[in-house]
Amino acid sequence: MSKNSNGIVLGIDGGRHQHSCGYCTGRDGSARAQDGSIKRLRVGAEVAEANLRTLLREVFDQAGISAVDAASAGVASASMPGVKEWITEVFRDFGVRQSEVVGDEVIALDAAFHGGAGILLIAGTGSNCIGRMATGERESVGGYSSVLGDEGSGYWIGLHGVREALRAYDAGEPCVILDRVGAEWGTSSLEELVNVGNATANLGDAIPAPDFSALAPIISTAAEEGDAVATRVLLQAATDLADFILLVRHKLRQRHGLTEEVPAAFTGGVLEKMGIVRARLTELLRQAAPEMPFRQEGVVAVEGALWRAHKLVER
Repeated sequence: MSKNSNGIVLGIDGGRHQHSCGYCTGRDGSARAQDGSIKRLRVGAEVAEANLRTLLREVFDQAGISAVDAASAGVASASMPGVKEWITEVFRDFGVRQSEVVGDEVIALDAAFHGGAGILLIAGTGSNCIGRMATGERESVGGYSSVLGDEGSGYWIGLHGVREALRAYDAGEPCVILDRVGAEWGTSSLEELVNVGNATANLGDAIPAPDFSALAPIISTAAEEGDAVATRVLLQAATDLADFILLVRHKLRQRHGLTEEVPAAFTGGVLEKMGIVRARLTELLRQAAPEMPFRQEGVVAVEGALWRAHKLVER
């Protein structure tokens, strides 16, 4: 809670792939709850609204409150028609006096930099990087989906882990990845594994499309145990993510006249959970931009929503 605000405020992180998170702070403490996704494109309008209402009821019940002075929600696709309106209407139903709905990247930036300049790397299921000047101008890199981009993401690591393992199989290079992926997918032969890996959601038959992001922990564990193929995949992921940050830094300098170094931070499971990727990324940034601070702890996006909610109260 900021020193200038004594109100009850609510922050919502609705940008997560599988779930949403709500955090409320007030005069008598705090409350936190988690529920299903509120992404309409993922779960549909009806389920998204039901999940948001359940999340709010849990937070309100925990906090013992019936109204909130201000709320900030960061959601994916916040600029899409109708998204801000339906969330705002739900907030009104719950006695939220003033509110805002912004992109999930906005609350993540503010969790890291509290309205100031900085570069935020997002590396979870997907990946992208956003830089912001203190005056608000922004530049971004990546975020073009698992088919066209998302380099260094969990999906990319899983997919390229299998690809590199198949190449190693053809070359006779020792590698544990295929055995472990086969166990994860329940396949009993290389041919069956390849069929599962090539399945798409458009086939509509008995083989579902694989979730390659679920394989990222398998690749990470194999690398930690010394598997050379898995290690190469993680090191390439780190290189791609470092390139994201450095390209955003370059764009801020070239297009907006940035001269001093701004801090960089990250959010997402790849860097939070994969020490090999984080260590190599840190090394590459120190080589290319030794004066640029790089935060080693992951950003908690909902904290940015809380910070913004406090700002609403202070206005």
